[in-house]
Amino acid sequence: MAHTSLPGFRDFYPEQLAERAHVTKAWRDVTRRYGFVEYDGPPLEPLELYTAKSGAEIVGQLYNFVDKGNREVALRPEMTPTFARMIGARANSLRKPTRWFSMPQLFRYERQQKGRLREHYQLNVDIVGEGGVAADAELVACAIDICRELGLSTNEVVVRVSDRRVMQAYLAALGVSEDAYAAVFSVVDKLARQPRDVSAEKLTAAGLAQAQIDAVFSIPDATIESVRAALTDEAGAALVADMDRFFEYVAALVPEGASWLRFDMSIVRGLAYYTGIVFELFDRSGEFRAICGGGRYDNLLGALGGTALPALGFGMGDVVLTELLRARGLLPAHESLLDCWITADDDVPTPAVMAEARRLRGEGKSVEYSLRPQSIPKQRKAAKAAGARALLHLSISASGFTATEIQSTQRLDG
Repeated sequence: MAHTSLPGFRDFYPEQLAERAHVTKAWRDVTRRYGFVEYDGPPLEPLELYTAKSGAEIVGQLYNFVDKGNREVALRPEMTPTFARMIGARANSLRKPTRWFSMPQLFRYERQQKGRLREHYQLNVDIVGEGGVAADAELVACAIDICRELGLSTNEVVVRVSDRRVMQAYLAALGVSEDAYAAVFSVVDKLARQPRDVSAEKLTAAGLAQAQIDAVFSIPDATIESVRAALTDEAGAALVADMDRFFEYVAALVPEGASWLRFDMSIVRGLAYYTGIVFELFDRSGEFRAICGGGRYDNLLGALGGTALPALGFGMGDVVLTELLRARGLLPAHESLLDCWITADDDVPTPAVMAEARRLRGEGKSVEYSLRPQSIPKQRKAAKAAGARALLHLSISASGFTATEIQSTQRLDG
């Protein structure tokens, strides 16, 4: 019986692993240019770490079990709880602002769909200890520069930005009760994928009048200027001024920075712990799920790690990003990394071939040779199949061994 991988899990053959390496290299290169340092944590954590953050209902989405020590554990579905625990353990000694990134493999037991599997690799980038909007701009600029590093431009990607504080102030200006905010946020988060009558029913159940419901449905069309006109008090004006500064800072950090951004108050992020600016990156064609999402979560570290510090971060998964790069023809062709193949005449002893391989490998080159006796044509065919960039042929002459180098395997057919 042939065995297959589990549903929602991937096999990475060399060509797929090369694609993943291409993406993770861009992640690592760009985040390091922004001053972030890499960390990691265990893939298996106490179940309580996730239920404390998201409630008992999250258990249905986890790969969880009782281990041999009778502990309830789970494969990590996200990195934020581990991050919070690690930051909390060393909060007093860490330089502020703290800039960390990680690239864990994450696991969620959920329904497979386009762009969402049961495992994926995800870049997590976080800043801790800075409450000003410059940190938000720095974080978004890093996400944009990753897209640029991978060959994506403003023609392919847009960053949709909002602020949960602005949204709350806007709802207050509409006369919506504070008790209804959570229900309205949930509806707004699903406006694009939930039938209008279902959304209206939920808003009515939350106590909104028809005029308020109509205003909520118009939220995706709101502009900075329309929000500015609605928030006339001092606190509201300060929030809009923060958003203005954010746009100004991103424009200073990224080439064509303003063209990447779009104010979109319907971006609220489904998770309740976000407290300020939030954002998501999408392909402009609308063909794929969000490429990246994140925002400010100033209260979460205190709740999870016991240390109250302002914080913000984003997650960028490899599945949707790789699909987008493939659709746009931006993934590199899979090529062999083999530098040289050594062929040899029948009378050249195998240890001599091995010694030459040792010498070249000592110089940092990748080298192969035939592990069993073969004719020269078969050796050359194997070298070509391996994609070797060059060939070195060993023969015996009156003066000893002679090495003849062929610079390209394209010449092996002659």
